[in-house]
Amino acid sequence: MEYNNPSQLVKHLNFGSDANDKIMSGVDQLAKAVKSTLGASGKCVIYEDAMGRPVITKDGVTVAESVVLYDPVENIGATLIKEAAKNTVKEAGDGTTTAIVLAESLLKTIESNKDVRETKKGINSGCKKVMEYLSKHSEAVSGDNLRYVSTISCNNDQELGSIIADAYTKVGKDGVVLMEESETDETYTDIVEGVQLESGLTSPYFATDNERSTCELENPYILIVSGEIPNIRKIQNVLEHVIKKNRALLIVAEVSQQVKSALLMNKVKGNIKVNIINTPGFGPTKRDTIDDLAFLTGAKVINEELGDDLDLIEPDVLGEAKFCVTDDKNTVLTTYDLGEDLSGRVEDITKSIKKEKNQYIKRRLEQRLAMLNGSVGIIRVGANSQVELKEKKDRVEDAIYAVKAALKEGIVPGGGIALLNAANTIKFEGIGEEILAKSIKAPFKTIMENAGIENYDTPSEIGVGYDVTTGKLVKMVDSGIVDPVLVTKTALKNAVSVATTIFSADCVINNIRIDNASS
Repeated sequence: MEYNNPSQLVKHLNFGSDANDKIMSGVDQLAKAVKSTLGASGKCVIYEDAMGRPVITKDGVTVAESVVLYDPVENIGATLIKEAAKNTVKEAGDGTTTAIVLAESLLKTIESNKDVRETKKGINSGCKKVMEYLSKHSEAVSGDNLRYVSTISCNNDQELGSIIADAYTKVGKDGVVLMEESETDETYTDIVEGVQLESGLTSPYFATDNERSTCELENPYILIVSGEIPNIRKIQNVLEHVIKKNRALLIVAEVSQQVKSALLMNKVKGNIKVNIINTPGFGPTKRDTIDDLAFLTGAKVINEELGDDLDLIEPDVLGEAKFCVTDDKNTVLTTYDLGEDLSGRVEDITKSIKKEKNQYIKRRLEQRLAMLNGSVGIIRVGANSQVELKEKKDRVEDAIYAVKAALKEGIVPGGGIALLNAANTIKFEGIGEEILAKSIKAPFKTIMENAGIENYDTPSEIGVGYDVTTGKLVKMVDSGIVDPVLVTKTALKNAVSVATTIFSADCVINNIRIDNASS
């Protein structure tokens, strides 16, 4: 048979145990590579990038992303399990290795059971019980606990952990912490004025750092429009000015697809450094946000409803910022010092809060105050080589996300102990819940294996576990061995989702590979 249509691909079908065995082989290979990084005694992994350069990392999702298996069905298994890691890092910023360890353990535990529907139902109900347990037994982050979280996520690098914890202490609960490369081999923190907007990338093609999926703009102009920019001609004067000055441009506005496409084309060609974000908020909150943003950057808000004409936009409406970074959810701007002007605005809003009786309006004012009082901690990461820098940046990024997660929902005992306690404490009923109870002990066992501790007694006391650096039983939280609740819960949720999906499959269909090298 001839296939003249290039869309027609020859497929290979795998059924039952043949399919499951190959899927599990792929899962096992990926998990083996990743789980060696788990815990304080976890090892680094060296992999070869697309250019043939060696890269050293202890970041679980980075290791997972580097794995592509030759056998197509095995690779499908590995790819599916990666989803648990990718979703975890997207939601919580850390916990990727834990998610993969949990997913592998679940699949190995449930593969002998054939009652798919009841098993899935039981695993999901057991997962809900564990999530409730973790929330109930969480502790708020305070004092040294902040440093404990960051240090653990930095692979127990005390110095680096302290730098990150100090950055969060300095910026306060309304502040933001970012990471940049240092111009020297030293790692240190800069604290600057800044603001975080809940508005992310409108297109992945605006990203300047594809690995981190972020757009970074140095010393950008800021254009704020309260409404839609319908076509590129409307902002022609502004674009010409930005290009002439060889500056970057951040547009805060709703734009048509024609405008977005035109700017993306010019960005790709190297004509202009540009990013577009949607105006954050809605209704009165939207108006307050763009007014405060205009104040912080020195921009003038273009509002057609108030009589402003888009056809007459001139460069003098542009504001400025020192630096701007946008990811898929947020945009952070570091701004210039406004001195007494900012103090006066903050004082006015503070007085309004004290006088305001309407709780809705009061909350809006408090949000504005938090925005205006915000500061940004920039951790500038330095190293003696590019290989060391890449590995160090991975650890710092993990720690930043871990601290952020800990501040959000609190902490639980680390070292796999929180899940172990849940498994030993919760009353699990039915085959599915019992499978989950057995599986969630896997992170603790993996950490012990990575530490080379073989002859140990499983701790039964709540909150007590092994300090793998000493091999002794300790109160985990008191010893600084902690995990953010959000990270643990997210890892478990995603592991359950991926594992039960794989478990439900009985047929795998893959494209047939043709080895061109042999022809």
